Amino acid sequence: MKRVIVDYKKLNPEILSLLAQTYPDGFDDEELIRFQNSSGEVYYCAELRTADVVYLVKVNRNLDQTIKQFLSEDEDDNFERDIDDLESVED
Repeated sequence: MKRVIVDYKKLNPEILSLLAQTYPDGFDDEELIRFQNSSGEVYYCAELRTADVVYLVKVNRNLDQTIKQFLSEDEDDNFERDIDDLESVED
């Protein structure tokens, strides 16, 4: 199984969506993995598993806001599609 460490800012929409589904209420301290790189920098990561990759997603205080914004945009898109569907039925 492939293992990848990635910053949340570099996640593609598919993985960001999976992250939002996995952690819909944000992160608790128990869910974060702490590690130190060879330069002595400390990072906190959330683990995210797919069928063939284990991601360690580096997180910071901005991630919760990014997830909320992503979910809000997705809900807006779904709402607009629902309205379009209703309009096409009325025609």
